[in-house]
Amino acid sequence: MQTIEINKEWFRGAVSIETSDIGLRPWRLPHDQLSLFASKLVEKAGETAGVRVAFISDSTSVELHVARTDKDIRFDLVIEDELVDTKTLLAGEEICLFTKLPGSMKRVDIYLSQEAAVIVKALKVDDRASAAPFPDNQPRWVAYGSSITQCSSAESPALTWPAIVARSKGWDLTCMGFAGQCHLEPMVARVIRDLPADVISLCLGINVMGGNSLNIRTFRSAIIGLISIIREKHRNTPLFLFSPIYCPHRETNENLVGMTLVTMRKEMQEAVNILISYGESNMTYVDGLDIFGEAFIDKLPDHLHPNAEGYRIIANHILGKLNI
Repeated sequence: MQTIEINKEWFRGAVSIETSDIGLRPWRLPHDQLSLFASKLVEKAGETAGVRVAFISDSTSVELHVARTDKDIRFDLVIEDELVDTKTLLAGEEICLFTKLPGSMKRVDIYLSQEAAVIVKALKVDDRASAAPFPDNQPRWVAYGSSITQCSSAESPALTWPAIVARSKGWDLTCMGFAGQCHLEPMVARVIRDLPADVISLCLGINVMGGNSLNIRTFRSAIIGLISIIREKHRNTPLFLFSPIYCPHRETNENLVGMTLVTMRKEMQEAVNILISYGESNMTYVDGLDIFGEAFIDKLPDHLHPNAEGYRIIANHILGKLNI
């Protein structure tokens, strides 16, 4: 097999690519500004949820070399937006090999793990095959959220709900789902503001609830501020605000700062109403209970995070809501 020289142009879904002697590391924040963000957020931003190595090739086999990790991680082979194969690298393994690809020219996406950091060391294809980065010609979708957007418990990287939706719609996904770290920070708003986007979704609230990070005085204001920063460069981009999905022990039980999910959903709806009253014309509020309500409690094994089937349900419901 021949080694293909790759650079940042071969990656989709990364905010930045850090280059080192080891290889190329995708980040979901600007890697040269990490000290501006909370350390726990940086840790999650280093995990490659939604990141793909994307290219066109007529190769019948593809080999991805990555730096060793200390846990098992999964990679998905997607051809023309269809999931074809999943490989699991055991802890310490470095080579992910996909075979029996069609010999015709096609689009290939290798989805990197949604629950670990991945450093790409090399990409190899058949000796006589050609390969080039996939053209940047799809509508761009930026999806901000929590662990329920990062989807660590999804069956594989291409089966997170954002990946399912993006593949179904033919969108170029940048997943900014940060497990435990979706706290509406202004610096994250600036990152979203500065990214190219044709559609933006914000799934907010559950980490604020669990982390007691905002109260009734600050929550609505933080939402309005977050959206206002994003709107500085995305004045007319369709924006969808999703409130939390069902979570039985947080619906009406107050957290340490007096918030419940019932209260949060009302505050989020009111934030949207206020922004619309000031001229906002391309924003949609979506109640999280319409996406994943009490009827699906059996798909919440810990009463907080959906299982793999739960993420498929979320994807199916969001497909009908996220229209541009």
